[in-house]
Amino acid sequence: MEEQFIFSPNSLVKFLKKEPEQFCREDIIHYMTANDIRLLNFRYPGEDGRLKTLNFAIHSVEHLNRILTFGERVDGSSLFSFMETGSSDLYVVPRYQTAFLNPFSDTPSLEILCSFFDHTGNLLELAPENILRNASHYFTKTTGLEMKMLGELEYYVNSPTSSLFQATDQKGYHESEPFAKFEWMRKEALRLIAECGGQIKYGHSEVGNFTKENEAFEQHEIEFLPTTPEMGADQILIAKWILRMLADQLNVEISFAPKISTGKAGNGLHFHMMVLKNGQNIVMENGQLSATTKKIIAGILDLADALTAFGNTVPTSYLRLVPYQEAPTYICWGERNRSALVRIPLGWTGNNNMAAIVNPVIQNSKENPSNNTQTFEFRVPDGSADIHLIMAGLLIAAVHGLEMPDALEQAESLYVKGNIFHTSDFKTLNQLPSSCFASAERLDSRRDVFIGTGVFPRMIITHTVDRLKNFNDMNIRDEISENKEKERELVIKYIHCQ
Repeated sequence: MEEQFIFSPNSLVKFLKKEPEQFCREDIIHYMTANDIRLLNFRYPGEDGRLKTLNFAIHSVEHLNRILTFGERVDGSSLFSFMETGSSDLYVVPRYQTAFLNPFSDTPSLEILCSFFDHTGNLLELAPENILRNASHYFTKTTGLEMKMLGELEYYVNSPTSSLFQATDQKGYHESEPFAKFEWMRKEALRLIAECGGQIKYGHSEVGNFTKENEAFEQHEIEFLPTTPEMGADQILIAKWILRMLADQLNVEISFAPKISTGKAGNGLHFHMMVLKNGQNIVMENGQLSATTKKIIAGILDLADALTAFGNTVPTSYLRLVPYQEAPTYICWGERNRSALVRIPLGWTGNNNMAAIVNPVIQNSKENPSNNTQTFEFRVPDGSADIHLIMAGLLIAAVHGLEMPDALEQAESLYVKGNIFHTSDFKTLNQLPSSCFASAERLDSRRDVFIGTGVFPRMIITHTVDRLKNFNDMNIRDEISENKEKERELVIKYIHCQ
């Protein structure tokens, strides 16, 4: 039984010999006591998407027990602009399954993510983390299905230009050292994220790389494995924190911003979804995309323009979403189609045992060559996304599609084969918003869909609409094309968004 934990990189899992979902308060106390850990940090995201910290120096078992049981008070108005100072006290209460050992602290320190509770002792309905939790429960309760999700986290590393082994401009996809200067940093990040509980699929260098004014910009990606929406959000938050900590140690700049420079690849934050029924993946049925998946895609496409309000939240987001580049701009979907808004990636649905073809020693293996890990991908969001709200929005859109009476017909009409810009049909498709202001208008026009579920509080929708309109960026693309200095100012202003 203990063998299943041998390869676990998480020190708590290895020590306690149980999965994180089974951690209890006594487990945390036992681990900290046995390993002489006297520092505990609560972590929780503020409105800006960054992990905040509350530090505790533990002086007794009773002290630790009290903190883990009751949590602590915080000032909500300093964390969220929608909280009023006259009634802003909140509780932060730890979620034991998120505990991990801080990989950067010289003094052993345990970190644990928290949830927000209001003055009545109930989960704060306005907190994005709780909105995502409610959306996940709503999806399962309404449909009887389970949704798993994962993110693709893209980022740029900015450092002084090196004269040796320079990579080719905008040709950095899967480049290796020494041309990819920060491959070793990415591998270190993978190791640390895994130690902190992240479930990683892989990491690689991405398309974007360029030099500008004696500075080199190199793009990378870390992709995670499908998991619950709540854990999917947690691991992106932790990964961003780890990457920024590594960058700070190395004295280089790292950015998840949607656009670093016009004409160069931007940072997306694509989300993959997997639908399960009775524990079985039903994205595909009999080798074909299932009717359930098509209906969900139809719902996502129907709300795609409104979803940009959660997934593309700064003016530079709309310098990434421009026609004739890889980021989507038209509302459509396709298979293996990177120009589409929703993409069905290549799956393992064939009958050939490919491993046996190149490894004759296993030709007589009876293992089924199929691998039912098929997902579908929403390619619109970028590094400015409010992770919890965009994931919650996708869950609401999925239910919306399953309830649309004409969902299959809508899916059929919005299917595009091949690069959409190589056909004349794309001109008949609806476009995504071109600014934060336009995105706010789209959300405002569809607010009833989100509010009507009981998942999104009315105040959150109103707050999101008002915040985006305040950018007043209706003509952002034209202004940038005529004023390169304004482009640089905007890039710098939002370089550390979310």
